Amino acid sequence: MSRNSLLQAAIITVVVGALACLPFYANPYTVTLMIGMLGYVTLATAWALFSGPTRYVSLATVAFFGIGAYTCAVFSESVPYVLLLPIAGVIGLAVALIVGLSTLRLAGVYFVIFTFGLAELVRQLVTWYEVNMTGTLGRYIFLPVTPEGIYWQLLALATATLLICWGVGRSRIGLALKVIGDDEVVAAHCGINIVRVKLALFAISSVIITLVGAIQAPRWTYVEPAIAFNPTLSFLTLIMALLGGANRLWGPLLGAVPLFLLFEWLSANFPNHYSIILGLLFIAIVFVLPRGVLAFIEENWKRRHNGKIKAVPGVAE
Repeated sequence: MSRNSLLQAAIITVVVGALACLPFYANPYTVTLMIGMLGYVTLATAWALFSGPTRYVSLATVAFFGIGAYTCAVFSESVPYVLLLPIAGVIGLAVALIVGLSTLRLAGVYFVIFTFGLAELVRQLVTWYEVNMTGTLGRYIFLPVTPEGIYWQLLALATATLLICWGVGRSRIGLALKVIGDDEVVAAHCGINIVRVKLALFAISSVIITLVGAIQAPRWTYVEPAIAFNPTLSFLTLIMALLGGANRLWGPLLGAVPLFLLFEWLSANFPNHYSIILGLLFIAIVFVLPRGVLAFIEENWKRRHNGKIKAVPGVAE
């Protein structure tokens, strides 16, 4: 490992350690705010793990998030809390494999439409089951978990997600994903098993998103389809990842933190215009920063750096 990598690892360790100690000296509001922020950081990073390199725009985030939340709600009275997350992960993995095998041969707008429809289909199926089979629309969740416990679980999951992204980016599967994102025909001719690679990353991403939903579910106490499967969550996750840069390790985090704070302020001060502002912001990001903030900064730095080199007297062009 290089000296630069060791320095980065040391900085990350110190930051994670400091964040882990935050509940000991922060007030309840700050802890609640950080829970929401860590949730979106994890969602955006997990989304970018698959959609960043492959360029498959997925709107199924809320489908897996809701599956995790409802798994926690359904099994909360009959299963010990320590088993809820593994069960949610297994269910999320099973759904991801079924969906992935059925749809990852699609591309472009067809994949976007399918994933959006998947989220709505899952919401309608859960609503139908609750109304017709259980005779109710929602469920109460009473679990022995504190806000501090939820915070530490999300911090651990966010750290693990970043480590997975770091590892994938430096592995053969990460290189294969980049080739697939550039041209699937070339990737096939290179001997890459396109379906297997995409399915593996889609499954990992979906399991992480499912776990976020399962961890955050006890915050609400009461869960119903309109809460767990709110489509706004998919669009917020997408905007956050695109703002920072879905192809950069720290891009989703850089996009999630400021946007989460902005959205919290907008929802509190402009509740009737929140959706309009959200749409305008999405359009602005797509047109002004299509590759994200980090790519924009990197391109400008290279442009200035190259300009300075060319301006040095005596240097041959």
